[in-house]
Amino acid sequence: MNLNDLISRTPQPLPWSEGDNIPWHDPAFSQRMLNEHLSQDHDWASRRADKITAQVAWIHEYALAGRPGRVLDLGCGPGLYLSRLARLGHTGSGIDYSPASIQYAQQAAQSEATSTQYLCADLREADFGENFDVVLFLFGEMNVFSPSDIRRILSKAYAALRPGGVLVLEPHTYEAVQAIGQSSATWNTQDAGLFSDQPHLVLEEHIWDPQEHTATCRYYIVDAAAAVTRYAQTFQAYTARQYGSLLSSLGFRDIVIYPSLGGVN
Repeated sequence: MNLNDLISRTPQPLPWSEGDNIPWHDPAFSQRMLNEHLSQDHDWASRRADKITAQVAWIHEYALAGRPGRVLDLGCGPGLYLSRLARLGHTGSGIDYSPASIQYAQQAAQSEATSTQYLCADLREADFGENFDVVLFLFGEMNVFSPSDIRRILSKAYAALRPGGVLVLEPHTYEAVQAIGQSSATWNTQDAGLFSDQPHLVLEEHIWDPQEHTATCRYYIVDAAAAVTRYAQTFQAYTARQYGSLLSSLGFRDIVIYPSLGGVN
């Protein structure tokens, strides 16, 4: 892209029409994102350690009843939840599309001599396995997938659970996705950042589609030569009733909605 493409951009893009996510699988981007996952300065990519520890304690006590179990973590990032669960006696697997995060999780599992396993794969295509006591799908990850894709992913999650197993799903609220879509456009300059190791300008804009109930985020990265790279991701908003209907239609039963995961925001 160039500046003319930026100037003449479509003001209201169709959901997922300009890309279905930011480039998680790109090695350089993946490494920079790993740094954000591990940062203790913010909760942007992953929550900070104290919050994760509190949520893991809730998962251990309530979802796993305090007994050793098998856990599947979808969108596991660098394994920050699964590694803590392993220290509490659980086993399991994590799947994520970021190669740097998966490498970090694998190295941590080896150094701690745990039996957890990690796979770098797209959740839409990955084999989830079976006979898990708990499947985790946290931090609003489900909302970045289109409705057809999320049905496929959740169907596989259902099949991966043993009879009586539990899905721990932490989606965005409808209001949170709407707030993303209605956020003001911003711009800033960076010597190096998530989208580039070189000096660049970041132009970010958000579009709320009230008919489709989606928020699309565009990121335009302008380098010193005025070359433009666009990234985009779309979030699907659901009401609590719609979450319940979606899960019920896929076979999930005894659905309980909590205000937050273990009371941790």
